[in-house]
Amino acid sequence: MTSFGISPAGRSFVKMHGLLNHFVITDARNEPFAPDDAEIIRICDARTGVGGDQLVIVQPPSAAGRNGGAAAFMRILNVDAREVEACGNATRCVAWLLLEEEQSDEVILETLAGLIVCKRTGIKEVSCSMGRVSMKWQDVPLAEERDTHHVELPFALVQDGVALSIGNPHVVFFVDDHDAVDIVALAPGIQQLPLFPNGVNVGVAQMLAEDRMRLTVYERGAGLTTACGSGACVAVYAALARGLTNKRKMTVQMPAGPVGIEITDDDTAIMTGPVEFCFSGYL
Repeated sequence: MTSFGISPAGRSFVKMHGLLNHFVITDARNEPFAPDDAEIIRICDARTGVGGDQLVIVQPPSAAGRNGGAAAFMRILNVDAREVEACGNATRCVAWLLLEEEQSDEVILETLAGLIVCKRTGIKEVSCSMGRVSMKWQDVPLAEERDTHHVELPFALVQDGVALSIGNPHVVFFVDDHDAVDIVALAPGIQQLPLFPNGVNVGVAQMLAEDRMRLTVYERGAGLTTACGSGACVAVYAALARGLTNKRKMTVQMPAGPVGIEITDDDTAIMTGPVEFCFSGYL
């Protein structure tokens, strides 16, 4: 019984953030949880629920996931209730919870984008192998065959994009002056183009040095974010593909802070960054 005479009722949750990208995380490994769209939207809305950029449901792994060593399956639901394939910041947060639970230094998570190997790299710092980046137009996907190195779009300041997938779709624009681009005004129009049948995460990047870039991402279903882990991964890959750098290890500076990204020789992106516990409670 709390001091206000209200008994806790409902499903427990943990609120965490990775570089101010906030998540409501629930454990459904023993008790299934299948909220409808209205409930997801309510939970993510700070005026009616906990408030978060995404609702994350941790479930038992599938048979294939178990065979691959996965400890859990992670569902990622945006504020508009749309389920998405990947989120680097959420992956780090869930991985940290499982690492703490098992008192281990490595855990494998199953997602719609595949299996992700996560390792403890410091106090509240996690490294995640996010999978291979693809620039095949069918993988992004695009509605028609295009040169994904140079996707020409009819928008001022961001006419020449790089289209990629790391399990979820991205288009990255490299600009000389990051502050000159109003991504909030431009991104919704780009996301609605028929060229992107599954929508797209829009990134605007500026190279600051061979091993450092500045990045802002406007996500599908979530809007402007303080940080986007998968966006940072593909932005580094895009810089390599465009010949803007030959560095496979880069620091990506986003509005809430930096993450480290490494692109391995087999095109796998490894992301390292911080996590923070906010609070816990009941839905």
